[in-house]
Amino acid sequence: MMQLDCYTIGSYTPGAPYWKQLLWYFIGSPLVQSYWLPMSALKVWILRCFGAQIGQGVRIKPRVRVKFPWRLTVGDQVWLGEDAWIDNLAPITIESHVCISQGVYLCTGNHDWSHPHFQLKIAAIHIEASSWIAARAVIGPGVTIGKGAVLALGSVTGRSLDSMTIYSGNPAQPIKIRNMAVLQN
Repeated sequence: MMQLDCYTIGSYTPGAPYWKQLLWYFIGSPLVQSYWLPMSALKVWILRCFGAQIGQGVRIKPRVRVKFPWRLTVGDQVWLGEDAWIDNLAPITIESHVCISQGVYLCTGNHDWSHPHFQLKIAAIHIEASSWIAARAVIGPGVTIGKGAVLALGSVTGRSLDSMTIYSGNPAQPIKIRNMAVLQN
């Protein structure tokens, strides 16, 4: 039986001083989420001010939520879609040319349902280059999305996905190999 009154976060820390967390919560996060601030460059600048490592050409749509920017690394030419939630109790790395579509949830924390105190468990997420996480998809703690992989609309994964493979469903299952046509100019 769970005893939530005995819950503690153990040795976990948010990774930043309390003043920085408060500034992020009351100023930085609302600005990044805002419709009133439509320019991605300004949102990128704010995230960088709070410790995020972000490359060039990153597009950030309204209502993107980032729990802790100091635990976020984003490559070049990444798109973060409307309502995406980067719930990064642990580090999240998004390599270059990745599309995170609308409503995607990246979750680095969970609880041990077999522990009577519901112990916190965290693990990093790594999304390799040229991957696409489609709208409303969910990625759990400790997952690596292989280079060029696709997680289809509304799919859920709690395990790592192979490169250049398209996955769909809950739990996500491989459905086909991703073949990329080379465009000639």
